[in-house]
Amino acid sequence: MTFIWAFLIAGSFCLIGELILDNTKLTPGHITSLFTVIGCILAFFGLYDKLIDLAGGGASTIISNFGYLLYTGAYEGYLANGILGIFTGMLTKGGAAIVGSIVFAAILTLFFNPKD
Repeated sequence: MTFIWAFLIAGSFCLIGELILDNTKLTPGHITSLFTVIGCILAFFGLYDKLIDLAGGGASTIISNFGYLLYTGAYEGYLANGILGIFTGMLTKGGAAIVGSIVFAAILTLFFNPKD
């Protein structure tokens, strides 16, 4: 059943992203930022934890999960270290995603040429 929920949740996010992309003048970068902020908002209200429990990888592999990681890291850092913990906690949880993105982008630039 988890596979079905993962497909439905991740597919719903993709559907919403495609509808926004097709019907507005927003770029993929805008939509990526929008979904990151939506992940933060859902985490703030405690809804993203429920999505992860329901859909597993369907909710923890999409871009809104990055917003969830940033929010939960900042909140845990705040509880542990006060105001400065917001920044250190955010980097603690989201650091692997940031470093992974940079490393994979660097590797892919070795094999592909940009379009002119």
